[in-house]
Order: sequence, then C-alpha cells, then structure tokens
Amino acid sequence: MDTLRNVLTQSEKAEVAVGHFNVADVVLLKAVLSAAHEAGDPVIVGASEGERDFLGTRQLAALVKSLREESDLPVFLNADHTHSLAKAMQAANSGFDLVGVDFSALPFEQNVSRTKEAVEAIKAINPAIMAEGEIGDIGTGSEIHETAQQRRLTTPEEARQFVRSTGIDILAPAVGNMHGMLESMVHGKTRKRLDIERIAEIKKAAGIFLTLHGGSGTDDEDLCKAIAAGISIIHINTELRVAWRQGIESALLKQPKEVVPYRILRAPLEAVRDVVSRRLRLFRSHSPGYVDVSHR
Repeated sequence: MDTLRNVLTQSEKAEVAVGHFNVADVVLLKAVLSAAHEAGDPVIVGASEGERDFLGTRQLAALVKSLREESDLPVFLNADHTHSLAKAMQAANSGFDLVGVDFSALPFEQNVSRTKEAVEAIKAINPAIMAEGEIGDIGTGSEIHETAQQRRLTTPEEARQFVRSTGIDILAPAVGNMHGMLESMVHGKTRKRLDIERIAEIKKAAGIFLTLHGGSGTDDEDLCKAIAAGISIIHINTELRVAWRQGIESALLKQPKEVVPYRILRAPLEAVRDVVSRRLRLFRSHSPGYVDVSHR
C-alpha cells in the first residue's frame, strides 16, 4: 500500500482532498470502508481519544490493518485530537499512520513546545508516521450545539512560525470551521462558511499539507474552494453521528420487536455509508480528471 504522504502529494497535484471520517464503533468503520471501496478513493479513518478509549487503541489499529489487507484499500489511521504525550506514543506504538497532536487550547508558546516534544517522540518510534499540529480555535466536541461562538482564527505568520518550530507534517488551522453542528445545520437551513483567502495565505506561509477539522455542515462550494486554496484533508464526524443515530431510530421504529443486532444495524450502516459516499464525490468533484463512478 502507498504511504499517506504519497497519497496526499498525489491528491494535492490532482486538486482533490482526502476524506477523513471518524469512527466510534464497527458499524461506522464498515460504512466508511464500504463507501471508500465503492468510490475507489483513499480515506483516513480517525478516532479521537474518547473514540479510542471506547474501541481500544491497539484493537482499532489491528482491525483496520486486517480490513485493509483483506480489501487492499488505501486506508490510513489517525489518532485524532491527541492531548497528551502518552496517548501520542501509544498510538504510534500501535501502528497508526498519523497522530494529530492537539495542544491548541494552550498559549501559543506552550502549544509549540508540547507539540514539538510529541512530534519528536512519535517519529523516534516510527519516522514514517505523519504528525499534525493545530493552532487557532475551532471549539470542541463533534456534537449538536445550540449557538455558534466567535472563534480566534489562525494567521499566516502564526502558521509559518508554528511549522518551523515544531516539525509537523500537517497543519490544522482555524479558518471559519468549527467542531460540531448547529441544529439549523442538521436540517440544512444554515451552513458553515470558510475564509478561503485566509486558507490560501496560510498554505503559502506554512508550506505543508493543511487539514480542515469540523467539516460537517460546511457549504459545499466553500469546501471545493478550500481544496483549491490548499486544503488536503477534510474531517467529517458529526454528519456521520447524526446519520448513525437517525438510522438506529428508523430501524427501531420500523422493527419495534427486532432484537437481532446485525439486522437493526443495517440501517445506520447504510445511512452513514451514504454520507461518506456523498462527501467523497464532493472532495474529488473539481478535479480535472474526476469521473463519478457512483452509478456504474
């Protein structure tokens, strides 16, 4: 299988983004891989600290490795939003392809020093692991929020300094994105809007791959413009969680007496797969060589 670095380099040249989808159970994981297999696209499977604690860090890595070998899919595993050195090293030792180090809640200089320490530690374990760092404020929690808050956006100069000081391979900036969704976004009444000019300026200043966290509920046109401006990875989580829950509710409503888990879980799997499939098509739709294979 190709390396994540090579896949990101190729995607950047093709003017497409790699989809990053978080999983919290096997249903979500099977849905993501099914959609990726159908599309023939590489994907990054993400798991936050909470998701890893639930699934098991080593167990998730082993499961993804097994599914990847069985299907020969270009699937990569990310330790998303890792807030401690110990957790970063645990993910690296477990065989993750990428570790997202997140000390963005700390003052800038502390974020730099803690991120640099974590990058050095995981690359000592495996030099091929890619390291991600984050600056700016995009909030916390892939949940449904009642109100939106003003967030501190990343500046190009901060990006330049952070990359040079930490040795990261991927930068996660704050450019109008936020974790979670508003209720109005769930119903399609409002959308997140991105600062496209800021993304282009940060890309030029940072000179490395950029990832967009909090992609759920974002305007489709803005996502396409963000890819053109330099975003290489787009994170989707809340949309999957909403689809998962709605699928469960629908299955129980239609089959109130059903007790066989795999029969109930078909509905959320299909619902999540549909979301992943739509997002994968969008992330490649503006590529010069894009061909929609979804109806073949």
